[in-house]
Amino acid sequence: MATDDKTLTNSSHWGAFRTVSQDGRLVAVKPLETDSDPSPILDALPDMVHSRVRVEQPMIRKGWLDNGPGGAVEGRGVDPFVPVSWDVALDLLSRELLRVRETYGNQAIFSGSYGWSSAGRFHHAKTQLQRFMNLFGGSTVQRNAYSFAAAQVILPHVVGTLAPLLGPVSSWDGVAQNTKVMVCFGGVPLKNAQVQAGGTGAHTTKSWLKACAEAGVSFVNISPIRGDLPAWLDAEWIPLRPGSDTAMLLAMAHVVMDEGLLDHGFLADYCVGADRFLAYLRGEEDGVAKTPAWAEAITGVPAGRIAQLARETAANRTMLNMVWGLQRGDHGEQPYWALIAFAAMLGQIGLPGGGFVFGYGAEAGVGNPRTAIPNPTLSAGTNPIDSWIPVARIADMLLDPGGRYAYNGEERVYPETRLVYWCGGNPFHHHQDLGRLARAFRRPDTIVVNECWWTATARHADIVLPATTTLERNDIGASS
Repeated sequence: MATDDKTLTNSSHWGAFRTVSQDGRLVAVKPLETDSDPSPILDALPDMVHSRVRVEQPMIRKGWLDNGPGGAVEGRGVDPFVPVSWDVALDLLSRELLRVRETYGNQAIFSGSYGWSSAGRFHHAKTQLQRFMNLFGGSTVQRNAYSFAAAQVILPHVVGTLAPLLGPVSSWDGVAQNTKVMVCFGGVPLKNAQVQAGGTGAHTTKSWLKACAEAGVSFVNISPIRGDLPAWLDAEWIPLRPGSDTAMLLAMAHVVMDEGLLDHGFLADYCVGADRFLAYLRGEEDGVAKTPAWAEAITGVPAGRIAQLARETAANRTMLNMVWGLQRGDHGEQPYWALIAFAAMLGQIGLPGGGFVFGYGAEAGVGNPRTAIPNPTLSAGTNPIDSWIPVARIADMLLDPGGRYAYNGEERVYPETRLVYWCGGNPFHHHQDLGRLARAFRRPDTIVVNECWWTATARHADIVLPATTTLERNDIGASS
């Protein structure tokens, strides 16, 4: 931080802000004047910068230092760390990288990073790490994103594009002007709308929801959690069992089909496979008609309300929204596919205020009216080797080298991993089954982490290198 206490403008994933310093120490931050609904998470930034758990110098796990690569791996997460100089740390790291590359090949290096260390586009941890690894001859990397990995795989097969997920999506002003009923599977959670990859100068989701309500849009929150739409919106809440959204959508589709409310022209002109889907709804394949009564036993939602909601969506200009999180589960692609099929039956896709969107409320900027301007980025170059795993398969890869798995219509094999290099993000925070991940982290010869703080991931590493926070470096913040 600067020592002259001047005010600095900075950005974070929770919004842009100006600093307040005293005697060279950050004491507070103030959101930009353009932000009418700033995130309170910004208040944590001073404590993050001056935290007692900052990584202050290079550290080596004692068991690794005493026994060498692959030695005393059971001590990860338990052993003390030994402080060393940068020269010593970089010498140890470079020798280990060269050893693994020359002995096992570049695919034995897994460069794990999720890129959430900074809103900056240059100091973007994932890009910087993979640029370094690509220049080193390549590494095994991750494909897709935790937020919507299943959607990224299924949507190109169903609609031919990722636009309903990554944007540009139908903008809020169009919803306010044209939508009559907005059905939200998972709501539009304002808690999620606090964050935006690359930062934001204004959090607008709350103001757009208010504008829609003032324009007469009727909201329906289909979620186990009432708070997934704010109370002041006066939305109808239809609680259902977690993981049963697909059953409810199929039952609504059955009503639209059974009562002759579907748009046959849209299905004929723009869809393939409608006949097979409608036969499935009737139960011709499995002997089970997907009626509201069938869905009530699965979802807990009364059959009468399911049927009535289906009629309301067919009778009005309807926008269907589904949050990203619904695909983060077993068969997570199914609710997305079901929502698209139901929207196609209504025939409103492409009409102002109609159709479907994935992710209103998932980030601060989803649905903002905007001009498409490309973000500044630093090129990571090209990975010289074709070695990758799906994003959430880290533990599987480490525990089952040589194991086979299915992905997007192909059979792949997990590489043998000898070195993990991680920076940007904390898998022990967002990965599934943390006990299994801890066991998996004891398998490689060496784990390297660049980190600002002593996170759980850093504590499970062998070589820990300190990193600056977003407030300690210059960068370019940008978001679409």
